[in-house]
Amino acid sequence: MMQAPDIGAMIFHHTADSHVIELPFFGERQLPTGWYLFGVDVSPTRHVVFMAFAALLVLATVWYAGRQVQRRQREGKAPSGFGAAIEAIVLFVRNDIAIANIGHNGAKFAPYVLSLFFFVLYCNLLGLFPWGATATGNIVVTGTLAILTFLIAEISGFFALGPKGYLKTIVFVPPGMTGVGAVMMASIMTPIEIIGKLVKPFALCLRLFANMTAGHFVILALLGLIFIFSSWAVAAGSVAFVLFMMLLELLVAFLQAYIFALLTSVFIGMMQHAH
Repeated sequence: MMQAPDIGAMIFHHTADSHVIELPFFGERQLPTGWYLFGVDVSPTRHVVFMAFAALLVLATVWYAGRQVQRRQREGKAPSGFGAAIEAIVLFVRNDIAIANIGHNGAKFAPYVLSLFFFVLYCNLLGLFPWGATATGNIVVTGTLAILTFLIAEISGFFALGPKGYLKTIVFVPPGMTGVGAVMMASIMTPIEIIGKLVKPFALCLRLFANMTAGHFVILALLGLIFIFSSWAVAAGSVAFVLFMMLLELLVAFLQAYIFALLTSVFIGMMQHAH
């Protein structure tokens, strides 16, 4: 009797980071190892490769769409095709996400929010290919993006509010309260405010990581049922559910990019206008 494959090992092999990359028509290929910088191993992994690929896709998308829009403008015509689609997305993210949630300073943060949106979107979509890898399913990647958002929000908030105004976002005392009551309130609320500042990037990091990882776990688990039960009925049901989940994952890829850009804008806006 044939032993059933280890589905758990297969799932973790597909979703975890490694120094092996899968290429269509060529199979698995070993990535170079032994790269060290100041004693730290900086050898590329497949998540690093797909992040670089996603960054190149962002650059190519914006460059090509920009050239199309400029060419149509020189001809005195409205944008069309791919350029018009990307322009619509850019205007939506800029006006309805960045500026709408950050406020009058939103335009200067729009390039960062747009870069985040397209980068996260491409990372999510690349993981849907059979040979792909979801870099946003790596908590180190989502954590780094969240830390960048945290630093931008806090540093820009410091300059927008000034030292005294920024200090009020940490040491909270209700207006009009003085004396012992103010000291007690500050001692109680200050740790809460600090925890609140740290929880925001943590939630931002965990939400994207969990959503992108969970979908792949479900899809691979459904495919694993085919090998466990070896039944045509189970195989047909599994394939049907996998197709449904893949369509759902396509929606989630766009939705999570939108949510990450939206919450980034909200957090920056909260620090720009702390009142």
